[in-house]
Amino acid sequence: MLIGPFINASAVLVGGVLGALLSHRLPERVRLSMPSVFGLCSLGIGILLVIKCVNLPVMVLATLLGTLIGELCFVEKGISNGISGLRKLTQKKNATAASSSAHESFINSLVVLIILFCASGTGVFGAMHEGMTGDASILIAKSFLDFFTALIFATSLGIAVSAISLPMLAIQLTLASCAMLILPLTTPAMMGDFSAVGGILLLATGLRICGIKLFAVANMLPALLIAMPLSALWTALFT
Repeated sequence: MLIGPFINASAVLVGGVLGALLSHRLPERVRLSMPSVFGLCSLGIGILLVIKCVNLPVMVLATLLGTLIGELCFVEKGISNGISGLRKLTQKKNATAASSSAHESFINSLVVLIILFCASGTGVFGAMHEGMTGDASILIAKSFLDFFTALIFATSLGIAVSAISLPMLAIQLTLASCAMLILPLTTPAMMGDFSAVGGILLLATGLRICGIKLFAVANMLPALLIAMPLSALWTALFT
């Protein structure tokens, strides 16, 4: 039974509600310091997963080829443009200049959160990982991070942050269900290499959150799709 997506969605829902209730009472120093801690936790999870690598060349090749595919297909740009299109549909044409500027700032922040919660490497990999292994630990760890992220952003954006939990739940359940269909075809080596590639994405996510290097993590997502086929091919040819 899948539990990770429900725990993750609940964390965003509750965090958003509490943040809206706290409003601007949360100290500014907390808002500024916590994101770096989130990034540090993501780096730690990524390191633990990379250690599971069985075939090092597969991890490297899958990451390189997957990122190349994502860059050529403009995956991250496509996601951003799609959400920006939805943003424009919500804008009021008769708004004043001041209110329009405030609305623009609000929507831009919401777009960032939607991408962070729904299209992050952690969420995609975590959902697929639970679907194939039954291990919800990655999504549960992500839930702690998302809870505090939603809480902090909801102090300024309000209850709208909680609404992001609905599309996030739908996306993660879909990914996990599809991954369950792949499970009978996998081997321990394939799972190890898949986890290692997911670890690379989490490292990139952590570095991005910390502001050290702004990796286009969404463009790296295709690496997860080709990790297992490459692992199976490598095992067949060289072991």
